[in-house]
Amino acid sequence: MNHPIPTGGTRPLLIVDDDATFVRVLTRALTSRGFEVITAGTADEARALSQRHQPRHCVLDLKLGEENGLRLIPELRELVPDVRILLLTGYASIATAVEAIKRGAHDYLAKPVDADAVVRALLEGETVQPSEDEVIDAPEAPLALRRLEWEHIQRVLTECDGNISETARRLGMHRRTLQRKLSKHPVRERPNQSS
Repeated sequence: MNHPIPTGGTRPLLIVDDDATFVRVLTRALTSRGFEVITAGTADEARALSQRHQPRHCVLDLKLGEENGLRLIPELRELVPDVRILLLTGYASIATAVEAIKRGAHDYLAKPVDADAVVRALLEGETVQPSEDEVIDAPEAPLALRRLEWEHIQRVLTECDGNISETARRLGMHRRTLQRKLSKHPVRERPNQSS
């Protein structure tokens, strides 16, 4: 699969991860694919580099030592409103995926991940912003994020013995919003494109 290759003079890609070996390997792989890469090992470094370099893309790890990458997403979006953020984590969960998207990440991948999956996640759909009702696929993940959200809601609803008010409280959403989501049919997986 061919991907658009960034050309000279473009804004850099920021990798925010405290795993030096992972950063070195991913930096080499993304540089060979035409990206100008800058790296940060802490949230403070990420903020400073974002303000200084205005990165076009950001690959952000969920765990940054004692810090949480989820908290950094809205801060980076405030510093660079059009940055495309891809959250990476070794601790994949439905709740984390949904929360990452709510906070402004464009996509979410579980580690281990290869550079091609990172490039696809960063560049696919870059020119068109999806509406709230469109399916946002997580590359290399078996289910679309809306399907993951649906399953998470169903799990919490089951834990609450079908009590809508308690489920809405636990999910941190308005009761009517939850009822609207429940009235929709579950999102089907996209069929494979193979012929």
